Amino acid sequence: MSSTRNPARTIPHGPGAPFPDRSDNAGVTSEGATWLASAGTYPRSTLALWEERPHAPVVLPCGSTFDVVNAPAIFGRRMLDRLRDEGPGSGPVATYRGRMLLFAAPGTAQRLPSLLEWEEWGSRGAGDQEAAGHVGRCEAVPPLLCHGTGDAVTVPAPISDGTGPSTAARLESRWLVAPDTRHPWLPGPEILLWAAVRAARAAASAAVRISIFPPADQDAKVYDVSRRR
Repeated sequence: MSSTRNPARTIPHGPGAPFPDRSDNAGVTSEGATWLASAGTYPRSTLALWEERPHAPVVLPCGSTFDVVNAPAIFGRRMLDRLRDEGPGSGPVATYRGRMLLFAAPGTAQRLPSLLEWEEWGSRGAGDQEAAGHVGRCEAVPPLLCHGTGDAVTVPAPISDGTGPSTAARLESRWLVAPDTRHPWLPGPEILLWAAVRAARAAASAAVRISIFPPADQDAKVYDVSRRR
């Protein structure tokens, strides 16, 4: 399993190492960059680009080295919390334009939607229940975009510190859990199904707790019934 949850560490820049050897929320280690670059057709060209421009995001294909599950930011964060707090941990995780990118084992993009439909947590089941006039549990899981063979994703820059692009650009694309080994552990479809269901149930429970305490009507009239005439 990848040590993506290790505390930050800084090691002197080694010969030929394009990036500082560190693993934290800010950047990718040299070994992590090598793993990311291996997904592309020309890994050496990608590494050369990052050595020259370490703050540059790139587009890499999915399907061979990794798949990506693309979730809405809040729901994706809930999935990440479940994986780290109650499950086996996560693989690399990034954000891009308000979405959460959870890197997964190859084949996940093909298998996960089928598992969600089979367990009646998929978007198709939610639409059927809505058409039937009632809300079911399926609506608690938002549509997850699964990127696999034939797809590509924008991978954040290896280094995301204060010396690169503007703050807005860094927030648009950045690592939450940066890859730090040549062979990081990646969750498969069953684990991500479990995380999605746990996240959905947690969100549903929170919604129920809120709904039983509706906000007070500011325009409601209050009558004193403590005294009788």
